[in-house]
Amino acid sequence: MDLIRNDYQTILDRKEANEEGSYTCYLFSQGIDKILKKVGEESTEMVIAAKNGVKEETVGEICDLIYHTLVMMVNEGISIEDVEAELLKRAEKTGNLKKFHQVDKNS
Repeated sequence: MDLIRNDYQTILDRKEANEEGSYTCYLFSQGIDKILKKVGEESTEMVIAAKNGVKEETVGEICDLIYHTLVMMVNEGISIEDVEAELLKRAEKTGNLKKFHQVDKNS
């Protein structure tokens, strides 16, 4: 989590510094719609890379998705600690298989 925490801090610092020529600052200046568009694009590219079975491409797309997700988190005021707290809650539920909702195709 240290690398992700460091990346998060770098993104936060860039937002505060508002450096000209920074891609991160560009995303913040464009707003949430642009940021979410990039998260969606990177998510799709990750899925395609995984489907194609090329590990190096998949790893690269995962990194792109993590970066854009961190930008979205900073933009929305979601901290690493917020995510860690939720992950801890979910870890407590390990082993509890959720019942899947079955759709009645006759209705």
